[in-house]
Amino acid sequence: MAIDLDRLTPVERAQRQRRRWRWAIILAVIAALFYYFVVANEYVVAHTDPQDHFKYGSIGSEVANGLPLDVFKALPVMYRDRLGPEGWKSFGLLYEDGEDLPVGFSRRIALGVERVWLNCSVCHVGTYSLPGESERHMILGAPSNNLRLQDMILFLLDVGKDPGFTADALITAINSDQVDGHLNVLERQIYRLVVYPRLKEALLTLNGQLDFVRRQAPWGPGRVDTFNPYKSIQFNFPMGPEAISDVALNASSDYPSLWMQAPRAGMNLHWDGNNSSIAERNLSAALGAGVTPVTVDRAAIARIEDWMRSLPPPAYPEPDTIDLAAAEEGAGLFAEYCAECHGIGGSAGYDYSRDRHPYLGQVVALPAIGTDPGRWASYTPDFSAAQNTLYAGYPWRFRHFRKTDGYANHPLDGIWARSPYLHNGSVPTLRDLLEPASARPRVWYRGSDEFDPVRVGYRSDKAGGGAFVYDTSVPGNGNEGHEGRAYGTDLTDAQKDALVEYMKTL
Repeated sequence: MAIDLDRLTPVERAQRQRRRWRWAIILAVIAALFYYFVVANEYVVAHTDPQDHFKYGSIGSEVANGLPLDVFKALPVMYRDRLGPEGWKSFGLLYEDGEDLPVGFSRRIALGVERVWLNCSVCHVGTYSLPGESERHMILGAPSNNLRLQDMILFLLDVGKDPGFTADALITAINSDQVDGHLNVLERQIYRLVVYPRLKEALLTLNGQLDFVRRQAPWGPGRVDTFNPYKSIQFNFPMGPEAISDVALNASSDYPSLWMQAPRAGMNLHWDGNNSSIAERNLSAALGAGVTPVTVDRAAIARIEDWMRSLPPPAYPEPDTIDLAAAEEGAGLFAEYCAECHGIGGSAGYDYSRDRHPYLGQVVALPAIGTDPGRWASYTPDFSAAQNTLYAGYPWRFRHFRKTDGYANHPLDGIWARSPYLHNGSVPTLRDLLEPASARPRVWYRGSDEFDPVRVGYRSDKAGGGAFVYDTSVPGNGNEGHEGRAYGTDLTDAQKDALVEYMKTL
């Protein structure tokens, strides 16, 4: 009888089975660790300093809407003919020395990919330069006077539709000397089969959602249409010509300032006063920056909220040049004509008391204030109702959004750094705002950050250098309103000059 020497003994079979189970467990543990640390887990760069957190900290926008870092670096290489040598800077994005991302862009590793996208500061950092000086000063919390957001949106929409935007072209740009991505064979296949198709699909989806932006009048630098893109992206509202009027379509407005939020609690916020909750206002703005109710980093936003509560308004940059005698006269005029609606400055700081200033933070009906109706018209009752469904199931669900009948009065702290003026940025300087609409500049230039210390605002008489022609006859750009005896436009020239001199001190 032959003996099968290759047959395993019962002991050997048991040992082999144990080895198989052991390897199966090890592989399962490795797979679980890979899923947890690479796929499911997210990593952000922590910033101890609150200012750095404001400028570069993630609020959760990268997960759903961010670009892979290598793609962000590659697009200016692929489209140098359109963006020029400045790349992303051509959209007014600000870079600090030693930083590879612009101010207002953050990074987060999600699904094993390092992604970048927007945070709050992209819209809320302003700059100025003094006459005769080349140094550019940055003001955290100020309205962005540089950002050309509409141009950046249209660029990304065009990339999505460009036949030349292919996987091979993208990989070549990433591996170029300018980006130095060093994609290996496996990574190139991942980009070709996974990253590029998803990116292309996302950009085409965005084209469908934001195609109406091509029909809008140009926003120009420092302005944003806050709610029309929001309607389409969040709620799929129809945005065709049959669904929205030209007035409501052209609703671009200036960015607001973010300093001293604590005393603003309970005031009617946004230009039209549609919400009295600072937390809801901030979460709503975060949606505009690309977060979703699922991806929002509430703790990161809370850090910014805490910082903004007591962030002081910027001091006037040349206090020694203020005519104190004229400012004293202007203080009396401000108390008579402005304080009731806007509060007033004083030796103890700005007075935000709504007991002493009964119309501060209140909404003035559109016929009374008389300013351009576009921003007001774009915010509809239907949209307000839809907004109040957002963040459902969370303690911070929206509850305070409402349609109002006009525009809200806001404090004027740091007003020198908030040029241009009115909600849509249609008046270049404070001195111009004190004139009746018929005497205000009708066509002028936005885009300069050279400060005019006499009229108080950015220089508006300079063409060239990428300056944007602001035409007040264009829909949404009207510079009428906030005029008449109650608003000080009937004062003498000397009185108006004194009032402007005082407002430098706020």
